[in-house]
Amino acid sequence: MKKSSFLVALTAAVAVSATVITALAVAGEGGRVQMRPEGPCDIYAAGGTPCTAAHSTTRALYANYDGPLYQVMRQSDKKTLDIGVVQPSAKDAGGYADAAAQDEFCKDTYCWVTIIYDQSGTGNDLHQAPRGGFSGNAQGGFNNVPVADWAPITLMGHKVYGLFINQGMGMRRNDTRGTAVDDLAEGQYWVFNGQHFNDGCCFDYGNAETDSRDDGDGTMETTYYGVSRGWYYGHGQGPWVMTDQENNLVGCVNEDPNDKYCPTLKSQTARFITAMADGEPHHWRSMSGDAQKGELEILYDGCRVKNPRSSYDPMRKQGAILLGNGGDNSYWSAGTFYEGAMTKAGTFPSVETNQAVQANVVAAGYDVQRLAISASDKVGYPNGLQTFTPKTSRSTSVVFVNTTGAPIDDLELSIAAPRGWKAVVAGTREKSRKIGYTVKPGQTVVAAFNVTSSRKLFNGDLVAKASWTSESGKCHETAVEKVRNVAPIKINEFKTNGSDAFIELYNAGMKTVDISKWTIKSHSIHMPVVSAINIPAGTKLGPGEFYLLGLATSGLSVDAAAGDDIIYVRSVEGISEGDEILIGSETRKVAGIVKPEVEPQVPGWEAIPQGIPAGTTTVWQPLPDGPVITVPAGSTNIPVQLVQGFKPGDKMALGYGTTYPPTTNDVVKYEVVTVTEVGSQGNQSWLSADAKPGDTNIKVQSVDGIYPGARIRLDIDSEGHGIETVTVKSVGTPSEFHPSWDMFDPNADAGTGVELEEPLKFFHARNIPFSTRGSGISFEPATRFDHSSNEPVVALIHAIRLDRPLAKAHPIDEAVYDASAEGVGYQGDVAPDQYYGGPQLSLQRGNMTLRDNKGNIVDAVNYGVVVDPWLSEGYHAESGNGKYGSHAPSPDDDQISAGRFPDGADSDDNKMDFALQHGTALFEDAPAGALDIVVYKADGLRIGDTFHLGFGKNAEAVRAGLYNGTRTVTRMESRWGRMVPVEHEVMDITLLSPLASDHKAGTTITTNVPTPGRPNRY
Repeated sequence: MKKSSFLVALTAAVAVSATVITALAVAGEGGRVQMRPEGPCDIYAAGGTPCTAAHSTTRALYANYDGPLYQVMRQSDKKTLDIGVVQPSAKDAGGYADAAAQDEFCKDTYCWVTIIYDQSGTGNDLHQAPRGGFSGNAQGGFNNVPVADWAPITLMGHKVYGLFINQGMGMRRNDTRGTAVDDLAEGQYWVFNGQHFNDGCCFDYGNAETDSRDDGDGTMETTYYGVSRGWYYGHGQGPWVMTDQENNLVGCVNEDPNDKYCPTLKSQTARFITAMADGEPHHWRSMSGDAQKGELEILYDGCRVKNPRSSYDPMRKQGAILLGNGGDNSYWSAGTFYEGAMTKAGTFPSVETNQAVQANVVAAGYDVQRLAISASDKVGYPNGLQTFTPKTSRSTSVVFVNTTGAPIDDLELSIAAPRGWKAVVAGTREKSRKIGYTVKPGQTVVAAFNVTSSRKLFNGDLVAKASWTSESGKCHETAVEKVRNVAPIKINEFKTNGSDAFIELYNAGMKTVDISKWTIKSHSIHMPVVSAINIPAGTKLGPGEFYLLGLATSGLSVDAAAGDDIIYVRSVEGISEGDEILIGSETRKVAGIVKPEVEPQVPGWEAIPQGIPAGTTTVWQPLPDGPVITVPAGSTNIPVQLVQGFKPGDKMALGYGTTYPPTTNDVVKYEVVTVTEVGSQGNQSWLSADAKPGDTNIKVQSVDGIYPGARIRLDIDSEGHGIETVTVKSVGTPSEFHPSWDMFDPNADAGTGVELEEPLKFFHARNIPFSTRGSGISFEPATRFDHSSNEPVVALIHAIRLDRPLAKAHPIDEAVYDASAEGVGYQGDVAPDQYYGGPQLSLQRGNMTLRDNKGNIVDAVNYGVVVDPWLSEGYHAESGNGKYGSHAPSPDDDQISAGRFPDGADSDDNKMDFALQHGTALFEDAPAGALDIVVYKADGLRIGDTFHLGFGKNAEAVRAGLYNGTRTVTRMESRWGRMVPVEHEVMDITLLSPLASDHKAGTTITTNVPTPGRPNRY
């Protein structure tokens, strides 16, 4: 990049005051175009530490950067738009993000941020974070990409958007260029919202592992912000600025490595914070300060973490870049990012350079959101959504904060409502609120409006408008809230347990509603939406009535065509030869059952995304290359994440049709093939010893998936390193040690490793990850469609032979019902209005979306976590310990459901609207005849209460006669593969009558039970 004359001067004197930088930003005369303000990366370059990565959704980080800042993707049609910077003019120096272009592009729909562009020219753009040691909420374990408009603020006097990170969201780049690796020096800074945080791991920005896994101490060096006390922590309650160095959030270094308290590490309180983390051999430094004023404070400046293993000195950094989550893709964090950068490998910024960057940030003028719109009862915690029913009114408030830095006059606030709607100032017939006084800097003005919806059903925007007069003339700004104008039908209660699952709808209105051809889509975490429950024509729901959908005995796992006499189903449990079954509306007899001799087990927590059923896997996702590969149409082999549950001769379904990045609501179809050969699955592994130029043998932690002729990609593009792809000549034995262990055992067997066809060209460190695709699964016939990483691959191992072919086609998840099957599917005593074959609700985390026959969203529920952010309801910016966004609780136990109380209650907030039955669980086995039971400690249990214990045939009602107090019990339990002592607080309860049945430890005791088809009880 060409340096300005300012940069030449700055080389001699790095510490530039905010006044000088501000002058550059406003130096315009008459009609002359103003000079663009300098950016932090200009200052880093002048200090001899140029940026190798520069990311921001708010402004250009160089004075002459004219490329895009970020990309948004529109939900309605999946089109994308690059958001650039506003160019300078006679009245405006420009350089900030063009938020108006985003607002216009995303009108009446939702947008996601899909790319944050690297402004340094190195190409280190950030994309959707792939699956790693932990799996995100989107398809195949991808993290969700952020919703584009959740963090509006003011910068340089103009509206821009930050990047709002909620649990499950994250951006990353594992295949980087020019970032620091091993023990090379680097500098990093970022600006973020100091009042948006939680204790989840880990709201980070910076240098991380290239395989999205925990590769051991010292393999990361990022900045961190939050209130986690799991590692180091500071004074007070937090939040704290620290560094994430893998397996440690580090705020200081103490002589005792077990002493994690940093007495001089202060809690942060500023609304906007600048933080820095700089590292070099044997030394690191962290700094922070208020991004709106003043200088940075040095938080720590000294040696690396001390421990007997010296596992942080030297560092073993790998050079990936992450934003919003941990190095192993741990995704429980929350925070809001505005801008940040990393310096070139081998450079270490001076304190003076860092202070100059801080001065530049302060001069940019970060400030709070200027204009907002929300339901009047949610002004303090806006959730971005209001639900109306046709021809109803709600109170809506417009909030204006004067962030211009000067007094303004002629402020006028109004609401632009959809066609046919009305919006008037509360208590008047006026369409706008005119403020007849001068509004001072920082002053807040609130105007309440009465908004009335039309008769037309609608999903879209309610737009607040503000206009005012300033020194520069007439100014305008807008803000948007999403609205639904829909029938008052609610997802009222649901139970996710597969043996007794149901979904209950409720009419909360005063009129009968025709729900013919409405749909309920369910998105189980990590998997794509593949189908919907369709409500049949002619279905009407009267006021105060329930519509109950019960899980059928089974359901189709792929489409069935007319003429098929074999159907593939999700389960054959409870179905026997000779049974009469109903497939949709067709009745057939079971001529035979096909199932595996041994049911496949659900794999370990890192083998595939958590929560995917046994016998299901995904197309291989390679890291650090990838993370998406595409197997083209015409192929007869596919690399997979897991081969367990597949065998020659079985049918297999291959998912296709995903659009990338997957945004959690894609519909994926399947084509069916026959397995001919099962080879090895893909594998993520590491070098277990340093490899030098000229070597023809590499030592590896695992040889799984490696075979002669396989191609392996090694390393990243950085100082002293390079990327190369080698061919395997022969495969020996693996090493007995793992690079993420605390230290290597010098006596451990290094193995014979892998012989290569050609000598290495570059040096590769012993902890560097690599991936191999394995030999995969072969099949016939050749594929008709492309298949890409993280799309589902399903073993069709459960099938039913019919006594005669089907007369018509049936879609995936069509209900397969067997009236003679016992203990399978919905078991309630109220008959369902409709059986559904699937999708089977995810036990712990998922989403359900109810749409009318025009496609309008009527209701949506996220439970367990915020699986689908754009379909979420509630305020997500609540901060502190245990704050992970707004979602309904998960009914992940046999005896409980989640439901609204009272029925139909809807405040547009899943967290507030849904409840679970209260209770506890048995700590010890309780045999039949017992009068005394031991339970986990619980609040709210009272003498004489009737509780519900057990499930199914063993369920019984019991009454508590006496509580014998609480006590602490310690027992050995498995944690992370080893037995450790765990303390539990328990209660001893004496019952009024003996138990009728045996009950195992862990059995739930609840105060109420699910009530499908009846009023809820919580």
